Amino acid sequence: MATEGAYRRKKQPELVRRTLLDCAAKLALEQGLAAVTVQGVCDAAGVTKGALFHHFASKQSLVEGVVSDLITQLDADIEAAMARDAHPHGRFTRAYIDVTLHDPMMTEGGQWAALHVSILAEPKLRRLVSDWFAERLRRHHGTDAGPDLELVRLAADGAWLAYLVREKPSDPVPVLGELRERLVAMTLAGRTTTPNDGNP
Repeated sequence: MATEGAYRRKKQPELVRRTLLDCAAKLALEQGLAAVTVQGVCDAAGVTKGALFHHFASKQSLVEGVVSDLITQLDADIEAAMARDAHPHGRFTRAYIDVTLHDPMMTEGGQWAALHVSILAEPKLRRLVSDWFAERLRRHHGTDAGPDLELVRLAADGAWLAYLVREKPSDPVPVLGELRERLVAMTLAGRTTTPNDGNP
Protein backbone atom coordinates (compact mmCIF):
# COMPACT_ATOMS: atom_id res chain seq x y z
CA MET A 1 0.00 0.00 0.00
CA ALA A 2 2.82 2.41 0.86
CA THR A 3 4.49 1.59 -2.46
CA GLU A 4 1.23 2.28 -4.28
CA GLY A 5 0.92 5.64 -2.52
CA ALA A 6 4.49 6.59 -3.40
CA TYR A 7 3.89 5.60 -7.02
CA ARG A 8 0.74 7.72 -7.13
CA ARG A 9 2.62 10.73 -5.76
CA LYS A 10 5.38 10.30 -8.37
CA LYS A 11 2.72 10.56 -11.05
CA GLN A 12 1.25 13.68 -9.45
CA PRO A 13 4.11 16.13 -8.76
CA GLU A 14 1.74 19.00 -8.10
CA LEU A 15 0.03 16.93 -5.41
CA VAL A 16 3.41 16.35 -3.75
CA ARG A 17 4.21 20.07 -3.87
CA ARG A 18 0.78 20.93 -2.45
CA THR A 19 1.19 18.37 0.33
CA LEU A 20 4.62 19.76 1.26
CA LEU A 21 3.25 23.30 1.44
CA ASP A 22 0.26 22.23 3.50
CA CYS A 23 2.41 20.28 5.96
CA ALA A 24 4.88 23.16 6.28
CA ALA A 25 2.02 25.61 6.84
CA LYS A 26 0.53 23.35 9.53
CA LEU A 27 3.87 23.15 11.34
CA ALA A 28 4.32 26.92 11.07
CA LEU A 29 0.83 27.58 12.41
CA GLU A 30 1.14 25.16 15.31
CA GLN A 31 4.73 25.83 16.36
CA GLY A 32 6.03 28.89 14.47
CA LEU A 33 8.30 29.12 11.44
CA ALA A 34 11.29 27.87 13.45
CA ALA A 35 9.59 24.47 13.59
CA VAL A 36 9.54 24.19 9.80
CA THR A 37 12.53 21.89 9.23
CA VAL A 38 13.25 19.79 6.16
CA GLN A 39 13.05 16.57 8.15
CA GLY A 40 9.90 17.62 9.98
CA VAL A 41 8.08 18.51 6.77
CA CYS A 42 9.25 15.32 5.04
CA ASP A 43 8.03 13.22 7.96
CA ALA A 44 4.65 14.96 7.99
CA ALA A 45 4.24 14.68 4.22
CA GLY A 46 5.53 11.11 3.99
CA VAL A 47 8.18 11.91 1.37
CA THR A 48 11.96 11.77 1.16
CA LYS A 49 14.28 14.76 1.39
CA GLY A 50 15.07 14.23 -2.27
CA ALA A 51 11.39 14.66 -3.13
CA LEU A 52 11.25 17.87 -1.12
CA PHE A 53 14.36 19.30 -2.74
CA HIS A 54 12.94 18.41 -6.16
CA HIS A 55 10.22 20.99 -5.52
CA PHE A 56 12.02 23.42 -3.21
CA ALA A 57 15.73 24.17 -3.47
CA SER A 58 16.06 24.86 0.26
CA LYS A 59 14.17 25.22 3.49
CA GLN A 60 14.05 28.98 2.82
CA SER A 61 12.34 28.49 -0.52
CA LEU A 62 9.81 26.17 1.14
CA VAL A 63 9.04 28.77 3.82
CA GLU A 64 8.74 31.44 1.15
CA GLY A 65 6.30 29.14 -0.65
CA VAL A 66 4.18 28.95 2.48
CA VAL A 67 4.13 32.75 2.80
CA SER A 68 3.35 33.13 -0.90
CA ASP A 69 0.41 30.78 -0.36
CA LEU A 70 -0.86 32.99 2.46
CA ILE A 71 -0.52 36.06 0.23
CA THR A 72 -2.38 34.30 -2.59
CA GLN A 73 -5.25 33.55 -0.21
CA LEU A 74 -5.23 37.12 1.06
CA ASP A 75 -5.33 38.38 -2.52
CA ALA A 76 -8.25 36.10 -3.37
CA ASP A 77 -10.18 37.25 -0.28
CA ILE A 78 -9.61 40.89 -1.23
CA GLU A 79 -10.73 40.25 -4.82
CA ALA A 80 -13.92 38.63 -3.52
CA ALA A 81 -14.61 41.59 -1.22
CA MET A 82 -14.01 44.05 -4.06
CA ALA A 83 -16.40 42.15 -6.30
CA ARG A 84 -19.17 42.73 -3.74
CA ASP A 85 -18.51 46.49 -3.59
CA ALA A 86 -20.53 48.68 -5.96
CA HIS A 87 -18.60 51.90 -5.24
CA PRO A 88 -15.32 52.32 -7.18
CA HIS A 89 -13.73 55.02 -5.02
CA GLY A 90 -11.84 53.36 -2.15
CA ARG A 91 -12.92 49.86 -3.17
CA PHE A 92 -9.51 48.27 -2.56
CA THR A 93 -9.14 50.07 0.76
CA ARG A 94 -12.53 48.84 1.98
CA ALA A 95 -11.69 45.29 0.92
CA TYR A 96 -8.31 45.55 2.64
CA ILE A 97 -9.98 46.74 5.86
CA ASP A 98 -12.60 44.00 5.69
CA VAL A 99 -10.09 41.20 5.17
CA THR A 100 -7.45 42.56 7.55
CA LEU A 101 -9.85 43.01 10.45
CA HIS A 102 -11.51 39.66 9.85
CA ASP A 103 -8.18 37.86 10.20
CA PRO A 104 -8.63 34.57 12.12
CA MET A 105 -5.76 35.55 14.39
CA MET A 106 -8.08 38.15 15.91
CA THR A 107 -10.46 35.60 17.35
CA GLU A 108 -8.79 32.18 17.33
CA GLY A 109 -6.09 32.43 19.95
CA GLY A 110 -2.38 32.97 19.51
CA GLN A 111 -1.44 30.54 16.73
CA TRP A 112 -1.96 32.93 13.84
CA ALA A 113 -0.31 35.69 15.85
CA ALA A 114 2.84 33.60 16.29
CA LEU A 115 2.99 32.86 12.56
CA HIS A 116 2.55 36.47 11.52
CA VAL A 117 5.10 37.70 14.04
CA SER A 118 7.56 35.22 12.52
CA ILE A 119 6.87 36.62 9.06
CA LEU A 120 7.30 40.22 10.22
CA ALA A 121 10.59 39.35 11.90
CA GLU A 122 12.14 37.82 8.76
CA PRO A 123 13.27 40.46 6.20
CA LYS A 124 12.87 38.25 3.11
CA LEU A 125 9.40 37.18 4.12
CA ARG A 126 8.41 40.71 5.07
CA ARG A 127 9.55 41.82 1.61
CA LEU A 128 7.19 39.33 -0.04
CA VAL A 129 4.27 40.96 1.77
CA SER A 130 5.42 44.53 1.15
CA ASP A 131 6.02 43.84 -2.56
CA TRP A 132 2.52 42.40 -2.89
CA PHE A 133 1.02 45.44 -1.16
CA ALA A 134 3.00 47.92 -3.29
CA GLU A 135 1.85 46.18 -6.46
CA ARG A 136 -1.75 46.31 -5.28
CA LEU A 137 -1.49 50.04 -4.58
CA ARG A 138 -0.09 50.61 -8.07
CA ARG A 139 -2.91 48.57 -9.59
CA HIS A 140 -5.59 50.53 -7.74
CA HIS A 141 -4.00 53.98 -7.87
CA GLY A 142 -6.95 55.37 -9.82
CA THR A 143 -9.46 54.53 -7.09
CA ASP A 144 -7.41 54.34 -3.90
CA ALA A 145 -4.71 57.00 -4.10
CA GLY A 146 -4.68 59.99 -1.77
CA PRO A 147 -3.75 60.68 1.86
CA ASP A 148 -7.24 60.11 3.29
CA LEU A 149 -7.43 56.51 2.12
CA GLU A 150 -3.81 55.94 3.07
CA LEU A 151 -4.58 57.06 6.62
CA VAL A 152 -7.52 54.64 6.77
CA ARG A 153 -5.30 51.74 5.64
CA LEU A 154 -2.68 52.71 8.20
CA ALA A 155 -5.37 52.79 10.91
CA ALA A 156 -6.43 49.27 9.91
CA ASP A 157 -2.80 48.12 10.05
CA GLY A 158 -2.42 49.72 13.48
CA ALA A 159 -5.53 47.97 14.79
CA TRP A 160 -4.32 44.66 13.35
CA LEU A 161 -0.93 45.06 15.02
CA ALA A 162 -2.46 46.13 18.34
CA TYR A 163 -4.62 43.00 18.48
CA LEU A 164 -1.69 40.90 17.30
CA VAL A 165 0.47 41.86 20.27
CA ARG A 166 -2.22 42.13 22.95
CA GLU A 167 -1.30 40.54 26.26
CA LYS A 168 -3.93 37.79 26.14
CA PRO A 169 -4.45 36.68 22.51
CA SER A 170 -7.48 34.62 23.52
CA ASP A 171 -9.32 37.68 24.84
CA PRO A 172 -12.46 38.58 22.84
CA VAL A 173 -12.38 41.60 20.57
CA PRO A 174 -15.88 43.08 20.91
CA VAL A 175 -15.04 46.46 19.38
CA LEU A 176 -13.50 45.06 16.22
CA GLY A 177 -16.69 45.13 14.17
CA GLU A 178 -17.42 48.70 15.24
CA LEU A 179 -13.91 49.81 14.32
CA ARG A 180 -14.16 48.13 10.93
CA GLU A 181 -17.46 49.88 10.22
CA ARG A 182 -16.05 53.27 11.21
CA LEU A 183 -13.03 52.86 8.95
CA VAL A 184 -15.19 51.73 6.04
CA ALA A 185 -17.47 54.75 6.59
CA MET A 186 -14.44 57.03 6.32
CA THR A 187 -13.73 55.70 2.82
CA LEU A 188 -17.29 56.53 1.76
CA ALA A 189 -17.26 60.08 3.13
CA GLY A 190 -17.14 63.04 0.76
CA ARG A 191 -13.77 63.56 -0.90
CA THR A 192 -12.16 66.76 -2.08
CA THR A 193 -10.10 65.33 -4.92
CA THR A 194 -10.72 62.79 -7.67
CA PRO A 195 -7.98 60.26 -8.38
CA ASN A 196 -6.96 60.26 -12.02
CA ASP A 197 -4.65 57.29 -12.38
CA GLY A 198 -1.66 59.55 -12.01
CA ASN A 199 -2.42 61.68 -15.08
CA PRO A 200 -2.05 65.45 -14.64
